[in-house]
Formats: sequence, C-alpha cells, structure tokens
Amino acid sequence: MIKALIFDFDGLILDTETPDYIVWQEIYAEHGARLPIELWGQLIGGAGATDFDAAIHLERLLSHPVDRPALNTLWRARSDELIDRQPILPGVKDCLDHARRLGLRLAIASSSPHSWVDRYLTRLGLLDYFEAILCAEDVRRVKPDPGLFLAALSALQLRAEEVIVFEDSPNGVKAAKSAGIFTVAVPIGLTRQLGVDGADIVLPSLASLRLEELLSNHLPHK
Repeated sequence: MIKALIFDFDGLILDTETPDYIVWQEIYAEHGARLPIELWGQLIGGAGATDFDAAIHLERLLSHPVDRPALNTLWRARSDELIDRQPILPGVKDCLDHARRLGLRLAIASSSPHSWVDRYLTRLGLLDYFEAILCAEDVRRVKPDPGLFLAALSALQLRAEEVIVFEDSPNGVKAAKSAGIFTVAVPIGLTRQLGVDGADIVLPSLASLRLEELLSNHLPHK
C-alpha cells in the first residue's frame, strides 16, 4: 500500500520555471537572438545530464564575448522578481491537506538547493508539511539521475512500491521512473511543450487529482 507521496518543487508546487525561461528569452531578444525551448528544456527539472549554459550559448550565437556574470545576475534578479509574485499552483494545498488527513507521509525531492526550496516553502507556508526535503546538496547528481528519489526513499525508510511521485518535467519523470517509482506527471505550460513521456499518469493540474481513487488503484488485489 502507498504510505508516502514525494513531490518535486519547481514547476509542481510553484512555477519558478516559466519566469526563468521568459527572462532568458528577453535577454536573448535584447541581443537580437533567440533561445529555443528545446535547449533551455535540458535544464528544467535537473541539469544532471547536460552542461548547457544560456550565457555561453548566447556568446556563441553572437560570435563575440559577453559579460557572463553580469548576464546571469540580471537574469536571476529579473526572474526572482517574477517568481516572488507567483502563487502556489492550483490544487497543491488541497492535495497536501488531503494527504495529511489520509495519514500519508510527505517529502520533497528537488534538483534545486535547500536555500531556494526551503525559502519558498517557508514563504508559501508549506515547509511544515514535509517530513523530508531532499535537495541538490544531498546527492552526487541531480535529475534525471534517480539519486534524489532514492535518497527520499532512504529518508522515509520506504520501498519504491510504497510511494507515489508527482513531477512536472521530463527530467523529473525519468529520474522517478529510474528509481522504480509510480509517477504522476503534472506538467505546466512550459513543460507540456517538452512532453512527459514515461509517466504512469498525466494530469492537467493537481486540482484534478482524485487522491483516494489514485490510492485505491494501488491496493493489493486478493
């Protein structure tokens, strides 16, 4: 039976991913260039399988050096301003409250650092919901490597078949499935463009989740 739910953070609980991409698009446009979603999408959910760097890529497109630190600082400042105005994504709070009432344990597995995830969970009033929070510093490689989900299983002292993962990105889905965990994909507009192949279920948002129905499908058959 399912005993715990493991959640991604970026793009699942809070849409931090769209502002990040929008701002880089703006910076590229200011230089007369374009950043395709396919390139940026390599980083969404985890950069464990790529060394893509938007500033370096822009430099190559322009065929002359750019001030990479300045561009990254500008990107981070503009994006943070947008992210700070983002609400919790639809259905997240109801899902967490429902899971609590059902006695399910809750954890986070995010490729972002603790300084990022813990800060936003605190701002959103969600930090105390989670028994375990696993972030980039807790593993050797982030998603799509399965290490974060394996670390979450270890922290919860549960087996893969006793949890369900909620993810929004291709990298996250690949990581969860590599860890042998049933995975529900809840893509936002940005990650929907990239596809979430491999997920066991795809939902338009957590607001459409029927948690008890999902759990009942995991009851052992007599």
